[in-house]
Amino acid sequence: MKRESVDGKTLETWTAQELHEALEARKAVLIDVRSPAEYMLGHVAGSLLMPMADFDAKALPEEGKKRLVLMCGSAMRSEKMAHKVLSAGAERIAHLEGGFGAWKEAKLPHVAADFPSGGQSRVNQD
Repeated sequence: MKRESVDGKTLETWTAQELHEALEARKAVLIDVRSPAEYMLGHVAGSLLMPMADFDAKALPEEGKKRLVLMCGSAMRSEKMAHKVLSAGAERIAHLEGGFGAWKEAKLPHVAADFPSGGQSRVNQD
């Protein structure tokens, strides 16, 4: 994990594998900042949707013992929202390096749209 100091606060950049391990150990909460349409096409199981268009840093769950990690498609939007969270008063926030694209490239499990059924199915790539 990379750490960057932003005005005395901490911005962390996690790899897909680091996030996967933290989620499996129930040590992280993943917030997806993509649009509802992007989320519906595919997302990490258990992630919470808070689209960038409606993003409210004050509405995020409290970090507590679980780390908050933001994710988008490529890390551009999640990094922007991470800076917004720090500006809103949080002492630290993390985001996923490479976004959902990196998650899929790492062949980690996710939920994807199943067009023939009109539903969703779990994709286990490991």
